[in-house]
Amino acid sequence: MKNTALTSTHEALGAKMVPFAGYNMPVSYAGVNIEHETVRNGVGVFDVSHMGEFLIEGPNALDLIQKVTSNDASKLVVGKAQYSCLPNETGGIVDDLIVYKLKDEQYLLVVNASNIDKDWNHISKYNETINAEMRNISEGYSLLAIQGPKAIEAMQSVTSVDLAAIKFYTFEVADFAGIDNVIISATGYTGSGGFEIYCKNEDVKQIWDNVFKAGLDFGIAPIGLAARDTLRLEMGYCLYGNDINDNTSPFEAGLGWITKFTKDFVNSEALAEQKANGTERKLIAFELTERGIPRHDYDIVDADGAKIGVVTSGTMSPSLNKGIGLGYVPTALSSAGTEIFIQIRKKAVAATVVKLPFYKA
Repeated sequence: MKNTALTSTHEALGAKMVPFAGYNMPVSYAGVNIEHETVRNGVGVFDVSHMGEFLIEGPNALDLIQKVTSNDASKLVVGKAQYSCLPNETGGIVDDLIVYKLKDEQYLLVVNASNIDKDWNHISKYNETINAEMRNISEGYSLLAIQGPKAIEAMQSVTSVDLAAIKFYTFEVADFAGIDNVIISATGYTGSGGFEIYCKNEDVKQIWDNVFKAGLDFGIAPIGLAARDTLRLEMGYCLYGNDINDNTSPFEAGLGWITKFTKDFVNSEALAEQKANGTERKLIAFELTERGIPRHDYDIVDADGAKIGVVTSGTMSPSLNKGIGLGYVPTALSSAGTEIFIQIRKKAVAATVVKLPFYKA
């Protein structure tokens, strides 16, 4: 089990630690509902240093990224980030990721912790003929997500950058909490605003301490992975391994918007055909209309009890106080307003297909 540079800090704060993607990670501190509300209404800090970071550099860097990702990275300028995915050869998704353009001919790919080796091997396979410079810097870097509507006000004192000027999916490389050359980005996974801080492992404890000093008057608190999951689900953001995987296509998952046919990329021909002809199933969002909590892998059934799909993510929404979830159903049953049922133990609990996001600020 790997540790982040802050594991002992989390343990000293009384965090409940669990194994996650090969790392010893804090799942909760004060409890998921309290932590969820802290981020929705104030400011909280996640240690997500388990995420992977690859540097792709040199004159062939863009060629490689264009080949392996679904989005059009040629649109990126320095200071911009882009959500994308790595399509596989059979119609599914190797991983979803964020691409940062750090400099001309230098890009940072941020990938999911559980997929670091898989992604590296997949990208390397295509790099055999493209010959970009690749470096896996995951082990040397930490990542903090400072999230919530009070994040700008709480953190402005620790940097010379105007945090309010860092718009969604943009970033600055600047001083932060006494450390130079930190990436400050706004690609949040919670829907409540805030920043991600990429820094070297040896600097993260100083940054963590200074962030909490600066946020003291704003009720800042450490937040675990359990609340990260409820926050992202209220926004309808996909979680790799749940809502997307090697067998789900971008079009089934509602990710057609990050799939651009302005270039040739892995499996682009088959995906273009899918775009033209549609898919047999779609990822939907649903709210329970009766009491109950939907969970990953619960069956979705019709009024007669016949299985029509499966729940990929589900929870009791702390903000809405009702059961919400995502799942795959036949395309004909994917329209908002359609009634479906979630099989919770022996009861088929009524639910309605809704439009995302569940939570609207």
